[in-house]
Amino acid sequence: MDAPRRRLMLAAGAASVLPLAACSESPVATFADFDAARRALMALGTQARTTAGWPLAQVLQHAAQSIEYSIDGFPAPKPALFQNTLGKGAWTVFNTRGRMSHSLTEPIPGAPALDAALPLERATTRLLAAIERFERHGGALQPHFAYGALDKRAYARAHLMHLANHWSEVAPV
Repeated sequence: MDAPRRRLMLAAGAASVLPLAACSESPVATFADFDAARRALMALGTQARTTAGWPLAQVLQHAAQSIEYSIDGFPAPKPALFQNTLGKGAWTVFNTRGRMSHSLTEPIPGAPALDAALPLERATTRLLAAIERFERHGGALQPHFAYGALDKRAYARAHLMHLANHWSEVAPV
């Protein structure tokens, strides 16, 4: 497909979700705030696992990476055209619904491989530290690799929805 036609299709896709931008936000499903996420993480038993996809320690590392990158910058962002069309459109849909749905085994583009041997306790500690760092961070946040620029409130919602989406495969013991 040639570049002008591709741009037109991307813009049309984004325009189809623009009416959602005026909709109100639904509460974030599963985790209303970071305190709820922390409580769930602290309640994980050492035998907790996932029912599909990555092992739980890798899921927690992935969630920590996402939070860390919102402060430090994502290693391989999508092009601005994507962020300003399909990315913003996806964010609008997720934000309006209060929940996210995405591939639960797709790594963050350009991120280092998740450590398959990392103990669950260390992965939990890393995610808790990332949450704490995000909450304390007072500076500028980096654009999301797909959604583009988000303010702190929007990023917090994105992180909570991201964790909740992965949490759908967590089986606490």
